[in-house]
Amino acid sequence: MTSFRIAEVASLMGVSDDTVRRWIDNEQLPAGKDDGGRIAVDGAELAVFAKAQAQASHDPSTVGRSARNRLVGLVTEVVEDRVMAQVEMQCGPHRIVSLMSSEAVQDLGLKPGVLAVAIIKSTQVIVETP
Repeated sequence: MTSFRIAEVASLMGVSDDTVRRWIDNEQLPAGKDDGGRIAVDGAELAVFAKAQAQASHDPSTVGRSARNRLVGLVTEVVEDRVMAQVEMQCGPHRIVSLMSSEAVQDLGLKPGVLAVAIIKSTQVIVETP
């Protein structure tokens, strides 16, 4: 069974160690002791908690679509030539990079500071474990 110590939970959740301790103290996040007697959180319990805590940013588009992976964020950089462009976005803690035509960038008005939605629809997603 995989378990995580407080510092690891904090890093995974993007919060401080103190926040994780408060969650445990308030019984929001179940915790126990590891073999060394230190506070630890079961990986399956953490997954349930993380999913419940996830708050997606409001998607400003009103278009119906089948893609479920929508990440709202800010455009942070646009590198463009005559034909193609590379658009970088910061969506919460995630950096998203998209390659598209320069015409699309211009049509969408993409430039640093613009609110945008990255929609990811892929038949191939690679998952790795340590």
